[in-house]
This record gives sequence, C-alpha cells and structure tokens, in this order.
Amino acid sequence: MSDNNKAAVLGSPIAHSLSPVLHRAAYAELGLTDWTYDRFEVDEAGLPGFIEKLGPEWAGLSLTMPLKRAIIPLLDEITDTAASVEAVNTVVFTADGRRTGDNTDIPGMLSALRERGVETVERAAVLGAGATASSALAALSRICTGEVTAYVRSDARAEEMRGWGERLGVEVRTAPWADAAEAFGAPLTIATTPAGTTDALATAVPDRPGTLFDVLYEPWPTALATAWSDRGGAVVGGLDLLVHQAVLQVEQMTGRSPAPLAAMREAGTAALAAR
Repeated sequence: MSDNNKAAVLGSPIAHSLSPVLHRAAYAELGLTDWTYDRFEVDEAGLPGFIEKLGPEWAGLSLTMPLKRAIIPLLDEITDTAASVEAVNTVVFTADGRRTGDNTDIPGMLSALRERGVETVERAAVLGAGATASSALAALSRICTGEVTAYVRSDARAEEMRGWGERLGVEVRTAPWADAAEAFGAPLTIATTPAGTTDALATAVPDRPGTLFDVLYEPWPTALATAWSDRGGAVVGGLDLLVHQAVLQVEQMTGRSPAPLAAMREAGTAALAAR
C-alpha cells in the first residue's frame, strides 16, 4: 500500500454525507484500489483531538458543518480562497507533515455554473445570509460585473452580507426577505437557504427566468427548482456543487488529475435515488 492513502469527511451530523460515495467512485475510476474514504462524527470540541491522532497514512480530510471555521487554528496554512471567507472544507497533508487548508466550494460553484454556460453576469441575487451565502459572494466576485442583491431576514444578517461584500470586493445591496421574489428578475439567482425556505416563492417565478443555482440536493428537485425548469430557466443544483467541489478535493488529495466528474456524479445521483 502507498504511504498516504486514507481520507475522510468530518462533521456533525455526518451520517447522510454523500462525500464517501463521491470520493470512492473517483478512487474506483482512477484505479486507486488501496485508497479508503470514511466518515466520522466529529464536533468542534472533538476536532483537535481527532486531528492530533492522525498518522502519516492520511492524505486529506473533507470538512462540513460545524467544522469549516473550527479547523483553521489547527492548520499550518490556508489558501487565499479559504481565507477570503474564513472557511476551510479541504485539508491536505503534505509529505513533510504540514496541514494545508483550502476551500473548494467557491471554485466548485464557478465550475458548476460554467458547466451550464454561465461565465459572467451583469448582476445577481442571493437568497439567504449564512456560510454558503458568503461562498456565493466570493464566487460572484469573480464573475459578476455589477450589483448583487442579498435578500435576508434581519438587519444583523444584512449588515453581515454587506461586510462580506466589502471584504470580497462585491457591490452588495440588501433587501428584506419579504421582497425575495424580486430576486428572480436577475440573470442569476443563488438560493442558499435550508430546505423548504423557498417553497412559497415557487409561484413567483417569471416566464423565461435566467439561471437558478439552488444549493440544496436533498430533497431534490425543490419546489423552486421545479417551477424554474417548468418556465424554461436553467437550473444548477446542489449535487452539481457537491460533485464539482469533490472533484477538486480528489485531485488535491490524490495528486491525480482530472478526477472523473461523470463517474462521481453518476454515483451521487444513484445514492440519492436509493434514499
């Protein structure tokens, strides 16, 4: 067996993570028969102890909530992309034992949009204001030439999103959630809210809408995504994001490129259908 051939996803809760399905599909396609990828239930309190126990056989980790910020003090360095949103979803262990953190959600979003033909937009809208919304703003900082309107539920969230806009170099205007249907006039709408939050907005989708990026993948399709497709709009889903960010993780952890996007998507689609 090779020296470093172990990887895993950490988080809490973790039981429903699709990451093992995606990474194992990539290993199979790449012929990496001695590689393993597991999942571990780890919370913020348990993270330092877990990291310290890892041996030299470890190649990398994927991180989900609530660990994307908690991991940062435990690393030797993080990339500019991760630093821009203070969130790490990927850790790679180098040959000399260093721990490097990265964020593949942001380039993953861009790759998923590019796959649907979205290279640049003149303006965009973001529904929600959580951690995924800040990643969305970071992605939009690279492709949006004009204003981004964030629809949020509180003044505190509005202030937070404007702060992220200033930090990321994005012109952010905030608007109350009551006006969220106005988002659908933008060429690109990114929905970053929990399951069910946007269901009531499905009836407000206009004829010939632009592109919707709904970051949810379960349940799928959401009511909003269905209405969007029915009216002829392009839809990018959460599985697209999950697969594209996992592709980048596989490439960083294994050193093999390109990772098998099609095989990983097929495995993820099959796993969701079986639930």
